[in-house]
Amino acid sequence: MTKHFFADTAYLTGRSLRHITRSVDTIITTTIMPIAFMLLFVYVFGGAIKPGSHSYVNYLLPGILLITIASGISYTAFRLFLDLQSGIFERFQSMPIARSSVLWAHVLTSLVANLISLVVVVLVALLIGFRSGAGALSWLAVAGILIVFTLALTWIAVIPGLSAKSVDGASAFSYPLIFLPLVSSAFVPTDTMPGPVRAFAEYQPVTSIVNTIRDLYTQQPAGTDIWIALAWCVGILIVAYGFAMVIYRRKIS
Repeated sequence: MTKHFFADTAYLTGRSLRHITRSVDTIITTTIMPIAFMLLFVYVFGGAIKPGSHSYVNYLLPGILLITIASGISYTAFRLFLDLQSGIFERFQSMPIARSSVLWAHVLTSLVANLISLVVVVLVALLIGFRSGAGALSWLAVAGILIVFTLALTWIAVIPGLSAKSVDGASAFSYPLIFLPLVSSAFVPTDTMPGPVRAFAEYQPVTSIVNTIRDLYTQQPAGTDIWIALAWCVGILIVAYGFAMVIYRRKIS
């Protein structure tokens, strides 16, 4: 049964990835906005913001990476909604395949597409001055956190992809996720914010994730932030996966 699931997921993931390669503009579109944000903050607002001893591009990059992921997952909901409306789910269910492999194929496709976008954003950051002396282990830890965060947000995207009534509704859910890093420590230190905003910024999940990534590539001790960040990512992943599977079973029952 497990072997059957992995084989089906691999085949369906290949199908979804082929769709991505035929529509490269999808990855380009999801990458342009985060890069525009990064250039705007570095060259327009950066001179007025004092993040400490680090250059501003080093300070804001974690938030830009999270915005990149939030931007990319909207296309997961979009593609899932189109597959559902086209009736392809019914055709898959008539075949001897593992049912959950259909959803996992979309999730893994999202992971691959987002990793490509993240690499592009980091390359642009290097061009405008981002530098890090972190070792391989620190960068592997950063990659791990970004992968778990991508999986968590992608499973959130599956929910509107399965339950939305329109294409716009399927993809619009990502807008709050894109702007959530703006009210965190991603772009300015939280101690510069007024009371209620500061309280929200300090205790929402993005702040601990941003702080952990920043500490890892600037060779600073991550402290408890890394465990808080992982707890948020894994917790969101488990809850979103559970809700998505419940909705999926109702849809195909």
